[in-house]
Amino acid sequence: MATKNEEILRKPEWLKIKLNTNQNYTGLKKIMRERNLHTVCEEAKCPNIHECWAERRTATFMILGAVCTRACRFCAVKTGLPNELDLQEPEKVAESVELMNLKHVVITAVARDDLKDGGANIYAETIRKVRERNPYTSIEVLPSDMGGSFENWETLLAAKPDILNHNIETVRRLTPRVRARATYDRSLEVLRRSKELHPEIPTKSSLMVGLGETWEEILEVMDDLRANDVDIMTIGQYLQPTRKHLKVQKYYTPLEFGKLRKIAMEKGFKHCQAGPMVRSSYHADEQVNAAAKRRHEIGESLLK
Repeated sequence: MATKNEEILRKPEWLKIKLNTNQNYTGLKKIMRERNLHTVCEEAKCPNIHECWAERRTATFMILGAVCTRACRFCAVKTGLPNELDLQEPEKVAESVELMNLKHVVITAVARDDLKDGGANIYAETIRKVRERNPYTSIEVLPSDMGGSFENWETLLAAKPDILNHNIETVRRLTPRVRARATYDRSLEVLRRSKELHPEIPTKSSLMVGLGETWEEILEVMDDLRANDVDIMTIGQYLQPTRKHLKVQKYYTPLEFGKLRKIAMEKGFKHCQAGPMVRSSYHADEQVNAAAKRRHEIGESLLK
């Protein structure tokens, strides 16, 4: 017999997922398998994979292999000793973006703490190759903190992605329990230094809720991100990928997500996506306009 607590934490109706396996979905999956490419959509068991692949025809490429050197307690990506690097991966990703005719592409990666540069050079080469083949495709990158090495970050940023995304993931109090090796303050520093190095590149960060944080702590994260000049924020519901991962402590309602989005915009974010199924790359194509507006504002200010 289920306990009262278990009954409360059953998935609510608004978390039901609509499956769509049309030709867009199967075609995109075929391209990925033929080129031995990985996507965070599959590896992290994203609930939006059918919507993004089948309806929006967007995907988030995961470079540097499929094995992460960290074991964060919220993430379903495999952890362990990574495989050797595929030096042809940047060209493979660029070719796939061209075949898929993407307007916006997100490039993320497993954490590679085993590499001196944290994978920064492969990241930068992937950005360059995608841009060479797809000059009208906007590029968003979602790297780890790369061990806090700003030399590595400068290598990545020098390739000039259109959006720099680094996730804060959770509130300050819960960070040691939720994230492996990463720290709350290091993530804020990464975002701040990125904007200082390249003010023309909009910055973005994502927060999961439902891990036991308070409403006040969520607002504190918003304030901390804005204090470090972050432009775009996404807020989504944490879902337990397997029984080995952290349990869900609360399911937020669509109304609560609506309130959080309103507060975020009032606090000065250029764009905020908030909802039960929202993930860091969810509807990333819609955020291109916000990024373009930010670039225009920076350009105007530099001319004054």
